Amino acid sequence: MRVVFLEDVSGVALGGDVKEVKNGFARNYLIPKNLAVPATHNALQQIQSIAQRSEEERVQTLTDVRAVAEALEGTLINIEMRSGVNNRLYGSVTNAVLADELSKITSREIDRRTIILPEPIRELGLFEVILRLHSEVEVPISVLVYPIGADPETALAIARGEEVADEPADDAAKEAASEESAEEAVASVEDEAEEVADADDATEEEEEAASDDVEAEEEPSEEAASEEPADEPEDSDEEGDVEEAAEESKEKES
Repeated sequence: MRVVFLEDVSGVALGGDVKEVKNGFARNYLIPKNLAVPATHNALQQIQSIAQRSEEERVQTLTDVRAVAEALEGTLINIEMRSGVNNRLYGSVTNAVLADELSKITSREIDRRTIILPEPIRELGLFEVILRLHSEVEVPISVLVYPIGADPETALAIARGEEVADEPADDAAKEAASEESAEEAVASVEDEAEEVADADDATEEEEEAASDDVEAEEEPSEEAASEEPADEPEDSDEEGDVEEAAEESKEKES
């Protein structure tokens, strides 16, 4: 089918061009989207005006794209990702992810197909990506992929091979360290209190054991004392025998 292009179609034709295209392409895509019309007598008469209008739109679009490119030149996109050993990512950074981040920065919709990324990024580091905003406009942007919880500036310095000075801990880290120290101090006091209590218990047990030993030693003495009076009857019997012998001696003498 022969058609007249009303607008530029990337890789196909410019607005105002007259070309032969496949019937299916014309009926299912170009004509429904108002990108082209059948090359009728009336359409052919409007070719000049269509081409002029398309040229004006083309110039305006190129101007807008160049302004965006200037704004994006030198842009650094920070992407925070989970990572494992050897700086490998859990997942990957695709051109769709980068397009979303660029859309936030520019406050305008960025087509993921304009980001030239041969393959998804699957490791931590600093990468340069080409953003093709127009067939005549390309702009390089930098992408920093750093681990979750890390400081982007520190990660950037490391990626560039710069020396990173040890920075003082932030307030949150200081507070956490202070709380940990307090907990350790409380735990230490509790341990000392338990040791003192255990020592007191041991002392009481020793005193009770010593008291039991003393009582055990005193009991035999009391038993011996209670047994001594039992010998008294024997002495009494002996005295009786002596008296009886003396009386018998007296009787004999008389």
